[in-house]
Amino acid sequence: MREFVPCKGKDLCRDDGETCLTCGRKLTEVARTVFLMNELSDFVIEQEYANMDEFAAYIARKLVKKVKHRRETANTSD
Repeated sequence: MREFVPCKGKDLCRDDGETCLTCGRKLTEVARTVFLMNELSDFVIEQEYANMDEFAAYIARKLVKKVKHRRETANTSD
C-alpha cells in the first residue's frame, strides 16, 4: 500500500502527461477522484441537504469501514 497525497491545488498541478509532478498521483487517479467528488457534490445539491458537513462526515466514516472490511475479507480469502 502507499500513502495518499492530496492535491496541492489546481494552480500548482504540473504533469508529465502521466503523473502529477506535485502530488505524484497518476492523472487517471486524479481524474477519477475529481469525477467521484463531482458525483457526490451533485448528489448533495440534488437532495438539497442543508447539513452537508454531516453528510460528508457520514461518507468518510462509511468509506473507512467499507475499505477495512473489504481488505480484511480479501486477506482471509488468500
